[in-house]
Amino acid sequence: MSEELKLDLLKRLDACGAVEDAAAAYPGVAVEAILGALKSLESQEKVAYETLATEVWSVEAEGEDQLAHGSYEAQIFAAVPPGDEGISIDELKARFGAAKASLGQGRGFKNKWIKKTGANVVRLVDAIVDETRADLETIKATGTHPAKDVLKALKGRGLIKAAKVLSYAVRKGPRFSTELKKQATDLTAAMLHSGAWKTAEFKKFNFDALGISPAGGHLHPLMKVREEFRQVFFEVGFVEMPTNSFVESAFWNFDALFVPQKHPSRKLQDTFYVRDPPAATSLPAFWQDVKRVHESGGYGSIGHRCEWDVDEAQCLVLRTHTTPVSARMLYQLAQGPYRPAKYFSIDRVYRNEAVDNTHLAEFHQVEGAIADKNMSLGSLIDFLGVFFEKMGITNLRFKPTFNPYTEPSMEIFSWHEESGKWLEIGNSGMFRPEMLRPMGLPEDVKVAGFGLSLERPTMIKYGIDNIRKLFGHSVAVSMIEASPACRLDKKMGQEVFQAADEC
Repeated sequence: MSEELKLDLLKRLDACGAVEDAAAAYPGVAVEAILGALKSLESQEKVAYETLATEVWSVEAEGEDQLAHGSYEAQIFAAVPPGDEGISIDELKARFGAAKASLGQGRGFKNKWIKKTGANVVRLVDAIVDETRADLETIKATGTHPAKDVLKALKGRGLIKAAKVLSYAVRKGPRFSTELKKQATDLTAAMLHSGAWKTAEFKKFNFDALGISPAGGHLHPLMKVREEFRQVFFEVGFVEMPTNSFVESAFWNFDALFVPQKHPSRKLQDTFYVRDPPAATSLPAFWQDVKRVHESGGYGSIGHRCEWDVDEAQCLVLRTHTTPVSARMLYQLAQGPYRPAKYFSIDRVYRNEAVDNTHLAEFHQVEGAIADKNMSLGSLIDFLGVFFEKMGITNLRFKPTFNPYTEPSMEIFSWHEESGKWLEIGNSGMFRPEMLRPMGLPEDVKVAGFGLSLERPTMIKYGIDNIRKLFGHSVAVSMIEASPACRLDKKMGQEVFQAADEC
């Protein structure tokens, strides 16, 4: 249709010299199609055109009703009988409805056709001319009215509405011809070789066009907040641990951390066990020392006083925390010459949780570990003050708690101004000798550990009320694209950790 329309326009111009109203010349063609053909011909300089905008009025539904039956004021006047008795207002309302009767009476009073006498309406004149109906007939027939004040008044009453009708006046362009040649968009090697470029007609480039914005990758909000945490760790001299071992043996996940084999967290209700392969092929060299500590204690401990099963230790699980990564790094540290070390990791862990707005079976854990001679709980408290100050959190408190593999252990709280209460923002403690000594770490080397969540601070930072909207198959790509970069500053520091006590 487009090519046919272009050819027909060129033939009309060739025959008549101009097309004064293109929309009228092509009544069955959409205005958009006409404009598209004109723009294409204009780019070839075959035509020049001018946009014509005409205001056309149409009668609304209420106006159509008054066209058919007369204006409301005329209908009310006709219902009032001649004479001094007239008709009651209640009867008019019953006959026409309250709204229609009220509008008709108002216009009738204004035109001095009728007046109110007590509870009745009586005539003031014997006959009327229904100008409203006549004006609507004119507009219906012509699309306009010679009197602008009439159009304004009828529009104000909601009887008519205006619409702009576009058309185009078309003239011949400087390179007018009735022949349509396909324009080349690129200069090709074949055209240069054959010489066709000499006679080819090239399409003009629109250098002002913005073009299509290239689609780029977008970091997930979790990755943005994760990167902020990483930078804080780097600033205080930590080394990032490798966290690509998502499947761990129960030995590294539990036993090496001095978690008893009958601990509730090791049951199927809390931990995902791997079915195939069902077990690790080997255990590290110090597994017998771990067995001894579990069964009979050592290093000042009486142990768990229960039989330790090597088959249980070889079971494979999806790691339930990132502390097995810390344990592996500490074991490597124990194999070489002593050196102080500061490790951190941020990665996924898996627990057999019931999924709801705040819990998933897969989430991220932020963990740090500091190994040094004569490291103490006081040193850990001092470091945590520095660490959280980097994120704008300065008012800290610590509360004793229990963790299976740290002793002493403490929860970390911060004062939150907006809520007016102390909120838990993390957990920490000193790794037990029952965990460290079997690995081979010297007796005077102490290790402090601490951890916090990644999902909950991110949810608060980005205003997300359902964790399934942040992480998992229900995440909307539009949310990822629209989420800005995250910054942990003093203004936002407290807010970022507002819900960490729920982690």
